[in-house]
Amino acid sequence: MKKVWLTLIAVMAFASAANAEMKCEAGKCGSAMMKDMSKEMPKKMPKMFQSVSEGEATLLQQGANKAACPLCNMNLPKFFKTNHAATVDGQVKQYCSIHCLADEIAMGHKVSDVKVVDVNSLKFIDVAQATYVVGSDVKGTMTMSSKYAFASKKRAEMFAQEHGGTLMTYEEALKAATDDMAKDKAMIAEKKKKMMQH
Repeated sequence: MKKVWLTLIAVMAFASAANAEMKCEAGKCGSAMMKDMSKEMPKKMPKMFQSVSEGEATLLQQGANKAACPLCNMNLPKFFKTNHAATVDGQVKQYCSIHCLADEIAMGHKVSDVKVVDVNSLKFIDVAQATYVVGSDVKGTMTMSSKYAFASKKRAEMFAQEHGGTLMTYEEALKAATDDMAKDKAMIAEKKKKMMQH
């Protein structure tokens, strides 16, 4: 009788394991299997070049939504290395990118005291002191042609040697952002459309 029970228990255990395997193949893994699989998966997505932690980001604008770009609502720390800031109608606004700053200007708003984040120090600097690298192979923010700013021209040159791109002044980079506006908006619209479909 004992042998019969042991055989029955073994058959049930085998059936249970086979059932779990079949469920997993159907996309319904048990929690134990999911735990094993999660050990092999990376814990986080790789960090984007332009991202910093909230503690590293300087937020110059005020209000409940101070960590969001006022034009596109993107998270400012997530895209901090392309952040720009300006005074608009007496109020400081902080943008995720030169694309959104150019869009603000295109809407007819007068901006003053324009600043940009220096990629190396993560500090805001006056745009007149910045050397931009435009069109590098490092992904940009809100644009197909990336635009990163450096306080040091030498650092900008080193970045361009490693990643490509053209050195520009703020005025040249702003013109490039303005010229790219239509195609960049089309690209953004296409990305949003794809995200809505998934």
